[in-house]
This record gives sequence, structure tokens and C-alpha cells, in this order.
Amino acid sequence: MTHARLRHGRVALALSFFVQGVTFALLVTRIPAIQDRYGISDGLLPVFLAAVPVLAGVGSVLTEKVVARVRPRVVLRWTQPVVLLALLGVGAGGELWEAALALGVFGLAVGALDASMNMMGVSLQRTYGRSIMLGFHAAYSLGGIAGASMAWAGAHWDLSLPVSYLPVVVVLLPAAFVGSRWYVKDEERATGGEPVKEAGAVSFRLLLPLCLVMGFAYIGDSTVSNWSAKYLQDVLGGSEQLSTVPYNVYMVTTLLGRAVGDFGVRRFGAVAVVRSGTVLAAAGFAVVAVAGGAWTGMLGFTLLGLGLCVIVPQTFAAAGRMFPGASDTAIARLNIFNYVGFLVGSPLVGALGDAWSYRGAMVVPMVLVLATLLYARSFGAGPARYGGGHERPRTVDVG
Repeated sequence: MTHARLRHGRVALALSFFVQGVTFALLVTRIPAIQDRYGISDGLLPVFLAAVPVLAGVGSVLTEKVVARVRPRVVLRWTQPVVLLALLGVGAGGELWEAALALGVFGLAVGALDASMNMMGVSLQRTYGRSIMLGFHAAYSLGGIAGASMAWAGAHWDLSLPVSYLPVVVVLLPAAFVGSRWYVKDEERATGGEPVKEAGAVSFRLLLPLCLVMGFAYIGDSTVSNWSAKYLQDVLGGSEQLSTVPYNVYMVTTLLGRAVGDFGVRRFGAVAVVRSGTVLAAAGFAVVAVAGGAWTGMLGFTLLGLGLCVIVPQTFAAAGRMFPGASDTAIARLNIFNYVGFLVGSPLVGALGDAWSYRGAMVVPMVLVLATLLYARSFGAGPARYGGGHERPRTVDVG
């Protein structure tokens, strides 16, 4: 395989991560507008919101079966347009059943998309022979920032959902589809040898530690995305305007951490990076829990972004190293716990906050994230450990 082909494949996959970041941010940040458009009651809204990750989990399970016959690049190439069109459908409908249908399609397709993207990322990292997975997730974070900014502009100028979504879909859909032409076609070794065929079983007992880490990380992430604004305003006494800042700060620090994270993995190894990120994230939750004011709370959310950002990409990468002969299957199963954590995190913190206190509630995701330290050795499993002193020899340098 030529150096140029690998570089083009890497850029094309990063574009897909970016597009998905934009798409998902445009959906979740305009939920109030979606609720108003369809007249969804406050009681019914949680059902709609929960349905998306549940169906995404189903989509991830189905992808495990599909990629046994069709390569992940084919799944990604066709599901990304479906996700974009489903987003447009969410904005363009007028009846409640249309919202349910569009969100259902979105959920199923996004599960397949997330699974296939990460399958390809792990495969390409294996081909490179060094850590590049965090860079793909950095592209996703950048897309999330761009999507949230577009959503803010749409809300600020009181644009309807179709007007907000249509230009984005018109630009990103053909860009992603054309870019998919450069996906790396098979898991080919860096030497340019024959395609590597997946064969082997995935032991759930071995995968379970990574599943737990994935769930814990997304409980932490959903805590920030769903409760940071309320916490800063209601608990720490920040203004309504200031309460919008923590999530933006979190997203920016997530981007920065992922942008440099691959260098850390190459230099110090995945285990050290995951441990450092875990301690930093736990410290962030601790600062948030004891903060005496809004700006101290902001510092906590900053630490959270820098710490949590490395855990999810490295969990996918670790699954690929743990099961090199069945990485697609492992990643599809692991991806389900992305949605489990998302489903559990927000209701858990809300229930604890109402029954106890929101400061106390922040201790729970802190403890769960800290549990990652118990499983950190799983991130060094397998012969292909990337990082200083662990990076396997390469026959090519593909940039």
C-alpha cells in the first residue's frame, strides 16, 4: 500500500469523524427547538431522548453482524449520508410520528456509523504501527465545537430547524460521500502485504474491563454535557450567561487533549496516558464538587475535559490490540457501552442531586472514573503496544 494512499485514507476518515461531530452537536444542542416544533411534552421528551442511544446500541449490534459480510468502510460510506438525512428529517417534519421516525433512523444509523468509524480507525492505526486514534477523535471534537457554534447562531438569529440544518447537510453530505472514495479498502499491513482477514473469537471476560471503562467515561461525559450549566448556575451561583461556558470549555479542552494525546501515547505508552487522564478527570470532578464559586467550578470542568478526552479513543484502541484477529467484533460490542454510559449518567446524577445534593452527586462519577485505574493494565494488552519503548517496528513512515 502506498504512503499517499494511507495518508488519503487517514484524512478521509478524519473528515467522517468531523462530520459526525457536527451532526450530533446540531441534534443535541437544538433539543429545545425540536421539542417546540413537535409539541413534545416534558414528560414525553425523556422517552424520545432515551430512544436514540437505545437504538444506537441496536445499530452497533447489527453492525457486528453486517461487517462479517460487508467491510466497515462500506457501512460507513452509506450510513453517514443516512445520519445526515435523518437530521434533516428531524428538522423538516411537523407531526409527532415524523419526529419519532426520524430520530429512530438517526439512532440506528448513528450506532452503525460510530462502530464502523472506530473499526476503521483501529485498523488504520494497526497499519500505521503507531497511535493515531486520538487524532480521529480530535476531529470529532472539532466537529462538535463547529456544530454547537452553528446551533448557537441558529438559535441567536431565531432560524427555523430546516433553515439551520439544510445548508449543513447540503455541504457535508457530498463532502463525506466523495471523501469516502479514499477510505483504506482493507486492513492491509504497512508492508503492503495481503489484506488481513478477521478471524477469532472475542472473550467477553477479557473485554469486560474495557466495557466498564467505556461506560464510566461516558457517565462522566454525560454528566458534564447535561448538568454543567445547571450546576454552575444553581449550585455555584454563576450567571445564566456564564453557565453556558463550562460545556464549551470542556469541548475545547477535549479537542486540545486529543490533538496532542497521540504524541503522549507514542512517548509514554497507552497505560500511562490513560492513568494520567483518569487522575486528571477525577481531580476535575473533585474540584467541581468542592468549588466555592463559578470560576473554581470552571477550572474543574477544564480538568475534566483534559482528563476524560483520552480514555474513550484509547479504549477502542486497546480492544483492537487485545483482539487483533477479531477487532471489528470487539469494537462493535464495546461501542454499546458508549450508549449505556450515556443513558445511565444523566438520570443517575439527576436522581442523586434531587435526593441528596448536586455536590454529592458529582462524587459518584468521580469514583466511577477512578475505577479505570483498576483496569489500566488492560490498555497495554497484546503485542502491538504503541508508545515509547513499545512501538512496533515500521517499514514505512506514512506521516
